[in-house]
Amino acid sequence: MLTHFNDDGRARMVDVSAKEATLREATACGTVYVNAETFDLIERGEMKKGDVLAVAQVAGILAAKRTPELIPMCHPIAISGVDISFVSDKERNSICVTATVRCKGETGVEMEALTAVSVAALTIYDMCKAVQKDIEISDIRLLRKSGGKSGDYSAGN
Repeated sequence: MLTHFNDDGRARMVDVSAKEATLREATACGTVYVNAETFDLIERGEMKKGDVLAVAQVAGILAAKRTPELIPMCHPIAISGVDISFVSDKERNSICVTATVRCKGETGVEMEALTAVSVAALTIYDMCKAVQKDIEISDIRLLRKSGGKSGDYSAGN
């Protein structure tokens, strides 16, 4: 049964009022690829627009909080925590963005984690586009989720 459609075949937001509130957590990641010059500017904190990763971190947190305004069928969720982290890889001139989102509620936080990663990566792009136009954002995906009726998920399992 498709849950996002009503009896008339029209889109609807799923009613989660009968679900039990449980602790839920989701982690997503994605990678931003830049050239060596851009990577060095980011690492040295010398990008003209400022500290790229600090701004991207705040943007990702804000994005997680605003997900229902961007994704039409997402429920507003009382998020209890958002953590954004970055791992720089000098050999690949890449930055891996990871977001973990938590709440105690009736529905999961996968979309919030994915949105946080996406917007953090887009912020890196925006802050670096003056020095490089061919920045690549790739592999945005859910790594794991826990809580709720559907149980736990871990990528690769």
